[in-house]
Amino acid sequence: MPAVSKGDGMRGLAVFISDIRNCKSKEAEIKRINKELANIRSKFKGDKALDGYSKKKYVCKLLFIFLLGHDIDFGHMEAVNLLSSNRYTEKQIGYLFISVLVNSNSELIRLINNAIKNDLASRNPTFMGLALHCIASVGSREMAEAFAGEIPKVLVAGDTMDSVKQSAALCLLRLYRTSPDLVPMGDWTSRVVHLLNDQHLGVVTAATSLITTLAQKNPEEFKTSVSLAVSRLSRIVTSASTDLQDYTYYFVPAPWLSVKLLRLLQCYPPPEDPAVRGRLTECLETILNKAQEPPKSKKVQHSNAKNAVLFEAISLIIHHDSEPNLLVRACNQLGQFLQHRETNLRYLALESMCTLASSEFSHEAVKTHIETVINALKTERDVSVRQRAVDLLYAMCDRSNAPQIVAEMLSYLETADYSIREEIVLKVAILAEKYAVDYTWYVDTILNLIRIAGDYVSEEVWYRVIQIVINRDDVQGYAAKTVFEALQAPACHENLVKVGGYILGEFGNLIAGDPRSSPLIQFNLLHSKFHLCSVPTRALLLSTYIKFVNLFPEVKPTIQDVLRSDSQLRNADVELQQRAVEYLRLSTVASTDILATVLEEMPPFPERESSILAKLKKKKGPSTVTDLEDTKRERSVDVNGGPEPAPASTSAVSTPSPSADLLGLGAAPPAPAGPPPSSSGGGLLVDVFSDSASVVAPLAPGSEDNFARFVCKNNGVLFENQLLQIGLKSEFRQNLGRMFIFYGNKTSTQFLNFTPTLICSDDLQPNILGFITKPVDPTVEGGAQVQQVVNIECVSDFTEAPVLNIQFRYGGTFQNVSVQLPITLNKFFQPTEMASQDFFQRWKQLSNPQQEVQNIFKAKHPMDTEVTKAKIIGFGSALLEEVDPNPANFVGAGIIHTKTTQIGCLLRLEPNLQAQMYRLTLRTSKEAVSQRLCELLSAQF
Repeated sequence: MPAVSKGDGMRGLAVFISDIRNCKSKEAEIKRINKELANIRSKFKGDKALDGYSKKKYVCKLLFIFLLGHDIDFGHMEAVNLLSSNRYTEKQIGYLFISVLVNSNSELIRLINNAIKNDLASRNPTFMGLALHCIASVGSREMAEAFAGEIPKVLVAGDTMDSVKQSAALCLLRLYRTSPDLVPMGDWTSRVVHLLNDQHLGVVTAATSLITTLAQKNPEEFKTSVSLAVSRLSRIVTSASTDLQDYTYYFVPAPWLSVKLLRLLQCYPPPEDPAVRGRLTECLETILNKAQEPPKSKKVQHSNAKNAVLFEAISLIIHHDSEPNLLVRACNQLGQFLQHRETNLRYLALESMCTLASSEFSHEAVKTHIETVINALKTERDVSVRQRAVDLLYAMCDRSNAPQIVAEMLSYLETADYSIREEIVLKVAILAEKYAVDYTWYVDTILNLIRIAGDYVSEEVWYRVIQIVINRDDVQGYAAKTVFEALQAPACHENLVKVGGYILGEFGNLIAGDPRSSPLIQFNLLHSKFHLCSVPTRALLLSTYIKFVNLFPEVKPTIQDVLRSDSQLRNADVELQQRAVEYLRLSTVASTDILATVLEEMPPFPERESSILAKLKKKKGPSTVTDLEDTKRERSVDVNGGPEPAPASTSAVSTPSPSADLLGLGAAPPAPAGPPPSSSGGGLLVDVFSDSASVVAPLAPGSEDNFARFVCKNNGVLFENQLLQIGLKSEFRQNLGRMFIFYGNKTSTQFLNFTPTLICSDDLQPNILGFITKPVDPTVEGGAQVQQVVNIECVSDFTEAPVLNIQFRYGGTFQNVSVQLPITLNKFFQPTEMASQDFFQRWKQLSNPQQEVQNIFKAKHPMDTEVTKAKIIGFGSALLEEVDPNPANFVGAGIIHTKTTQIGCLLRLEPNLQAQMYRLTLRTSKEAVSQRLCELLSAQF
């Protein structure tokens, strides 16, 4: 930066600021400002031309007045004139004034843009820096239109100075964030990635911020940055603090750059290159090792910088979710922070462990800290930390520790802050149902929940307990006995009265044999609560009374007297009045048989997804609820909860109107409209992504062709239209696979209620092909890309492929897209090398007609030998050289791995170049496998 000359001190400005500060009142300040404005105006309009120093001084005074909160309506042209000055201080004040006062609609914007272009073209690093700072400060769409194409050239130019590269990278980042559609992707994208190798760490830091933002929306364009980022990170974490002296912060080398590089790596799956992957693992292990070392300084800045890198490294380990050793080490490191004296560290440790608990590799390690977390719940003073402790207990819960965790959460609920009570209630209800082995425990837990925090028990909770009691004969008598005893308390919450009224109305006869709970005692107990309840609860109790008339004829006169009373027949509420009149008439005129038919016991509810989970998700947001993550550890469970294909978005249970049904059915949880998934064990809870279910669309045009292309490859674009792009990246090993699905919003408008659903036909039962999916954020920003991970397990051989259905709202219009997901039997192929003698010996063993499938077909593509070899290898088979006597033929061998069995497979492809025909022969130990593999491979040639 040029040296400031003595005359640049602007004494007049200093005097003016001093005068303003010395003003005793607001009026005095305004008077002094008006005097100065008049003086400046006269100077600008005077006949005498002002020199650069005077212009700068007066423009600076105007800027100061504006920052005091006063309007400025002149001086803009003088500021623009300063841009053409060759003196740094004058140009600086001109750019500062423009950045603060000039808006994008100004008539001077063209002059300003010309001045900026001149400075960018000047190759003077000082002037270029000022121009770039101005563009970034204004950051308007007009600025992006004018300079989005120029700045990348400045950034990647070979002769650009380091300071200008830094400014250019950050300026381009600012424009991309405000107007991503105006920043063109081009040749510069591949060159900007190499800035990660720049010798100047300031350039690397700025470039990393830019590449991270660009990679989030254009991952394919910047995938080469992964290896460079790993290389740079390796050099940083293995260096001594003296090696990076200018960028070492309290003995931590380049902490900000390390954090940015770790965030960049979180935009991508684990590196495929073993060398890069190994180097990254070494970096992460080094970071974890350094966290165990004694601190080199006692100052808080040292620990903050060190922990910032550590937590970002742990976030990357969690994101990759592929290294069991690193995940367990990260969990142990976080466990040490759970009792740290620093509140922020305890909070961050609990938050990170919530995510770790969802990994199959680290779940058990997280569980070892259960006592520490429970202690934090009891003793922590900060409510936000206590809330994270609740979240972690919820995330680490499984069948082995569910009773302990539920009991601790119930105990904490009695003293919990009011702001988090509803959330704890929902979590207790979900855990009690999900891990209930003994349903008497479930009933006790929910009734205890209502007793402790009845005001926070939503209708979804008591609806659910009623559904479960009605559907399970073994718990109905116990539930009736338990609610009867609970209702004897002098003060009962209204939700308990609702549950008691419903259950006793259905199953009160199961405890009526006990003199202590005779029909009359049951009725009197319920009716003693009647006058304390709200109208909907009274309506439910009236329905219970008419049920009692059917169950217990001996109390019929007593109930008729209640229904006949003025308080019912002349009730001010029309709903209660109508129920009383109709129920009284029904009990009077209907015969015993008709009464028994109309008021028969409620049939079992079809098994359905829990609406409690939907309520928790809506309350917490999709990124913080870990309710489904434990399914990663239950690999055989289908993602949709059962064999029936059902959209993941099902309608949540709504509050029934008291007038929905005069026979008392309206107070019951409404039956679901969709097909019921099969239940397993204690009722499956499946995530709910949106408010309403929609019909699944037919397969999109062209999706079958794309599907066929993926038979012999694992990565690429599966589907694309003018709104949405779906990309895939897959890896398979034996009978297990992992698929990364990338959903890209190609528009500048948000996708709302974005719901991808994996739908399986009847042929893909969970005992054939198992899927575990991670939920996706329901809002996809314009130009953004979100990633979904699908874990796959091949349990048995299959023929059908699952369908991926995507539903979302774009600009108020509902969009519905379905594509076949390329999960085919050959993906679970493991190549097997065989000698010629072994091949033909095995070939003869598989000579039964049921074991061989042959297909003769016309070539659809040019018969190229190298392409054919690549397709056979991509299909999953080993290509065996010099095995077939005819060198023009292709032979291959491999094993199909499923969870239940292994199926050997031999193939022989005989091309006829003259006739442009192929003969494909496949032999396996299972006819259906031979047939399916022959169909898939034939379609490739």
